[in-house]
Amino acid sequence: MFTLKQLKPTRFGFGEGLKSLGEKHPNVVALGADITSSVSVNFFKEAFPDRFFSFGIAEQNIMGAAAGFALGGKIPFATTYAVFSALRATDQVRISICYNNLPVKIGGAHAGISVGPDGATHQALEDIAIMRTLPNMTVLSPCDATQTKRATIASVEQVNGPAYIRFGREAVPDFTTEDLPFEVGKGQLLKEGQDITIIATGHLVWEALQAAYRLEKQNIDVRVINIHTIKPIDEEIIIKAAQETGLIVTAEEHQIYGGLGSAVAEVLVKSNPVKVNMIGMNDQFGESGKPEELMQKYGLTSAHIAEKIIEINKQKR
Repeated sequence: MFTLKQLKPTRFGFGEGLKSLGEKHPNVVALGADITSSVSVNFFKEAFPDRFFSFGIAEQNIMGAAAGFALGGKIPFATTYAVFSALRATDQVRISICYNNLPVKIGGAHAGISVGPDGATHQALEDIAIMRTLPNMTVLSPCDATQTKRATIASVEQVNGPAYIRFGREAVPDFTTEDLPFEVGKGQLLKEGQDITIIATGHLVWEALQAAYRLEKQNIDVRVINIHTIKPIDEEIIIKAAQETGLIVTAEEHQIYGGLGSAVAEVLVKSNPVKVNMIGMNDQFGESGKPEELMQKYGLTSAHIAEKIIEINKQKR
């Protein structure tokens, strides 16, 4: 059973990972957009001020410049809020970075509904869908701060081309350990189970685990899989779960269209069709509010996941 170590924002894990990369790789540079501390790039800036470049609020320019840095032999990290890096600068990411298959690493900060008071304009709920459609792009969606640090390091040491790293703002449960294997493209089986499988990503991995532990008391045996790499996705672990449990529930802090749920369904429709139930934002924008209130309102908590599985399990019988 995984236990809570502390509450820690995943953006801190990103900052720690970026600083660690800076210490090991002198060609790593960071590009900022006037929100340096907000996205934790200040960790790198303070350690390597001569390798940090501020572009102001000009996200498209940042992506174009990052491509230039990469062509010059650097490994640039272009980091801003996910709504800007994945949506506002999509054209530059697609043509300047992905088309040229450059080793630009993109930080998508403040992703999901849990950004809270910033409201719909700053809650990235479509970024996975956009980024995973781009050729050559690797898409990482780590589950906690510890894993975000490891994913950030892996984006350089395991990925040759462009990579997108998705992380949030608020403090969330930090529960994984450094000895838990992390390999880009390989999902993680966090809990065994034979009745149903929850496949989750990002902040909802912890919620999925809590739902599974709660359902044990009702004699529902739930398998939990963490998909920290949306692209390339681990088809083997998904197909195995479908074959052994027969039912899949996906959980993500993202629109149900185009995100993790869609990616999982794409795998299963080709090989082992089973029913896939998707938990996420149901074709709607978020709103301003406290993170915990928004997670409750939009049905993204462990309680909501457990209720959904109880309902599905009844239908199964």
